[in-house]
Amino acid sequence: MEGKYRTDDAFIESFFQKGDLLPAIVQEVGTNEVLMLAYMNRESMKKTLETGYTWFYSRSRQELWNKGATSGHLQKIISIHGDCDSDTLLVQVEQTGPACHTGAHSCFFNEIWRRDE
Repeated sequence: MEGKYRTDDAFIESFFQKGDLLPAIVQEVGTNEVLMLAYMNRESMKKTLETGYTWFYSRSRQELWNKGATSGHLQKIISIHGDCDSDTLLVQVEQTGPACHTGAHSCFFNEIWRRDE
């Protein structure tokens, strides 16, 4: 994988001061569209940094999953940013195919409210 990255345990641990799961907002790099929200644990963050593709921790299945490994809808990482408190990640990706398990490009297709102008 090209680019600057750290995978040492001390660096990864610095993001887990408030809990064992770290929210990761996944955004498409070309459009800035938010594709999904998932969670990383220490192991999935390490695999993400090492491979250059997204790995998450499934809270329902309680296991690691490589996004798109089964479907082919992989998320190639372009950049990762930590927020000001180092307790949330913004993961910018090149998305192959839909990001959502429903087949939608983004998981955020259910509009709940919109201001009338």
